[in-house]
Amino acid sequence: MTVLLGGCGGGVDIPDDMPPGPGVPLPAINIDAPGRAATQLSDWADQQSEEVGVDPVALEAYGYAAAVMARAEPECGIAWTTIAGIASVESAHGTHRGANLNSDGTVRPAIIGVPLDGTKGNAVIRDTDGGKLDNDKVFDRAVGPLQFIPETWKRWGVDANGDGNIDPQSIDDAALTAARYLCARGGNLTSPDGWQRALLAYNQSNKYMHVVRDRAAIYSIGQRV
Repeated sequence: MTVLLGGCGGGVDIPDDMPPGPGVPLPAINIDAPGRAATQLSDWADQQSEEVGVDPVALEAYGYAAAVMARAEPECGIAWTTIAGIASVESAHGTHRGANLNSDGTVRPAIIGVPLDGTKGNAVIRDTDGGKLDNDKVFDRAVGPLQFIPETWKRWGVDANGDGNIDPQSIDDAALTAARYLCARGGNLTSPDGWQRALLAYNQSNKYMHVVRDRAAIYSIGQRV
């Protein structure tokens, strides 16, 4: 069963499966390689980049995160397409409001969201990090290309690129952190219930979940959002 999304490639049938498809399989890599191990996916990412219109550096990060979780928590089954769908919604893959995704995976200038002060439908979340990550000592703000609240980042953040820093403005660190969080919240992301539970934990909005699903599905068939 498919739905027609006119905004994709001039009208392409997009699978409406839940969860969205896993996309082009990842090649085997050594996830324990020193440094930015995600670069082992460069050939794969270059090929996908032309098809889906996403920077290869971002695709490397999403693929690496999925590969790490495939070994760490094989029962989760998270696909790179799901991470890509979230990153597309949250920051246009690290390019929100003129930000640039550098070749090492860092996003500059930093992506920092609006203050979570209860206005415009936002929750009220008082400062939890002393402004260290979001430059706000009054309210928290979501940070980085995957838009983590500082308190959540403190608990789940991980160094994915081997530079010794756990940086929410690194698309490598952010992608793997998101994958870990989603797997913990959803369990089996190859099941409809698990996938939906994970996405609703990430953002408690059915509308958000379906937008992510649609974008991940578009990537899964090698099309551009």
